[in-house]
Amino acid sequence: MSFFKISLKDIKKYFLKTWALQLANNHSRYANATTPAAFITDVGFNERLRHSDSWVRDDVSVARPVRVMMLGLRGFPNVEGGIETHTEHLAPLLVNLGCDLEVVIRSPYQKDIAAKTWHGVKLTKLWAPQSKGLEALVHTFLGVLYAAIKRPDILHIHAIGPALMTPLARLLGLRVVVTHHGPDYNRQKWGLFARCALLLGEWLGMRFSNGRIVISNVIKDLVVRKHAMHAELIHNGVVLPNLDTSASYLEQFGLTKDKYILLVSRLVPEKRHLDLIAAFNQADLLGYKLVLVGQSDNPDDYVQSIIDAASKNPNIVLTGFQTGNTLRSIYTHAALFVLPSSHEGLSISLLEALSYGLPVIASDIPANLELGLNSMSYFELGNVSELASLLSQNTVKLASAEERMHIRAWINTRYNWKTIAEKTFKEYRSTMH
Repeated sequence: MSFFKISLKDIKKYFLKTWALQLANNHSRYANATTPAAFITDVGFNERLRHSDSWVRDDVSVARPVRVMMLGLRGFPNVEGGIETHTEHLAPLLVNLGCDLEVVIRSPYQKDIAAKTWHGVKLTKLWAPQSKGLEALVHTFLGVLYAAIKRPDILHIHAIGPALMTPLARLLGLRVVVTHHGPDYNRQKWGLFARCALLLGEWLGMRFSNGRIVISNVIKDLVVRKHAMHAELIHNGVVLPNLDTSASYLEQFGLTKDKYILLVSRLVPEKRHLDLIAAFNQADLLGYKLVLVGQSDNPDDYVQSIIDAASKNPNIVLTGFQTGNTLRSIYTHAALFVLPSSHEGLSISLLEALSYGLPVIASDIPANLELGLNSMSYFELGNVSELASLLSQNTVKLASAEERMHIRAWINTRYNWKTIAEKTFKEYRSTMH
């Protein structure tokens, strides 16, 4: 027995001595190191240390990156959709703030992308069926199982459809943040079964997640009213673009600078393209064209109805999905942007139009009214005659360069991606603690 007592005592002394030396080495190393700003913990941490009995005396403390995995989106870069645009802008900024970020994307949308990282964001492809009804659900299920293996600090699920898998993620021991991008069950494209699934996804996502984010006050009120849960309001944002993109990109579509009206969106029923086409035909604007930018993931009867309606008027141009300088040029040189949709969370294309300084006309749905534009920028949803009248009024006299700069400055102060990323990172840290 004496042998074991002596041995345990020696071992204890050895480890205490080693631990003390390690602390001294760490203190010396960190005191002289240049610490990346992304990994410095908040000031409050150092304040708490000052009143503790801890051995630490450093002026800064180093924290490991927050490991985050995102699910619920099709993918990025250059994938059409509001959530896809949202995450494409947000993800690199979260990396800059100190996140080790992995985004799980759907393989059908990223066939041509071989890179495994993009601006510091890790991209992981997982199989998803090419089915409008099953795609998001199956992919999110597989993504949650993958997350259970990888064990991120935060699993960030986007949209209420994928949020159906929130309870499974919690059962597997994951911390979950859900972003509610809008009540998708109100979209015209969904049938009864899909709407019920989306309603259930909202219920499960809001009630079982560790943290909740909403992108507008309208959605925040909905979450409080229906689920009696707190959600952090973090808007969509915009990157203020340069306005020096050449107008030469317009030539391929037969467009002239300041002589066309623009809508950028996916070709889905809730965007109400047919209302805009009817209003444009009714307004009969001399010298103007109507430009519809976008495509559909699953071409259907609605897409065909747009093609048929556009074919009857040579001044209506369907460009398909556009990115890069071509899209920037189309935005920059438009006379007016119109969003006639019946459903939005907080439209990124509308925010982007404002970031280019474009005058806008939008339907009077709550999500659009929340922007607080002047009354002449809104029309009653579905009222084609009122929309035609506003088109005529807004093309009589175009916005001046000074007015456009004012619009750009206003939108930049309210919907800045850097601020949005900081708020999202703060929500991650709050959820972890």
